[in-house]
Amino acid sequence: MRFSIIVPMLNEAPGLPGVLARLVELERQGCEILIVDGGSDDGSVALAERAGLRVLSSPKSRARQMNLGAAQATGDVLLFLHADTLLPEGALATVRQTMLKTAAMWGRFDVVIDGKHPMLRVIATLMNHRSRWTGIATGDQAIFVTRKAFDAVGGYPDQPLMEDVELSHRLLALARPACIQAPVLTSGRRWESRGVWRTIWLMWRLRWAYWRGTPAEQLAQRYR
Repeated sequence: MRFSIIVPMLNEAPGLPGVLARLVELERQGCEILIVDGGSDDGSVALAERAGLRVLSSPKSRARQMNLGAAQATGDVLLFLHADTLLPEGALATVRQTMLKTAAMWGRFDVVIDGKHPMLRVIATLMNHRSRWTGIATGDQAIFVTRKAFDAVGGYPDQPLMEDVELSHRLLALARPACIQAPVLTSGRRWESRGVWRTIWLMWRLRWAYWRGTPAEQLAQRYR
């Protein structure tokens, strides 16, 4: 079972060194790492290349970036990791054991949100419980999927928002996800910069609207 980690990136320079150090270590262990840049202008590409990692160029779109990385990847299992997120120690061994034990086609990790606001712990807990209940994963949870299953559902949909939710819906037609309790650590900057309560309210409104059938293109305008 060979892993390919695909990292969509856009202007992540401030927090990138720690992530790159972890990815370099995983590459040394035999994992394929593909950084897919969507047009960074803050030195992110130079940092990734200096670390010795392969960087691909893509139009700005997280879904397109991840699909491009998947198209270039050679692994049996694809793991999509946000550029502000750290995998836990032994993550790939845990995924391997989980998939072999349960015959899972796909899955995700629990998440912990890094930041000072006390509500971030509550948000992460609710995200993890909601994901277990619904079978829907978010990109912050480091979705992993077999190449066969990813290709079977046509990869990520070409849309500017909720691409992770839509992928989850498609994969649910094949199987329930494996939910790994060992958490990834993701940055809380989005929540704290926009206001935690304001972001909570916005995200719930967007999810509700998407469930009701509002096109992702319209939701992306609200998200900005």
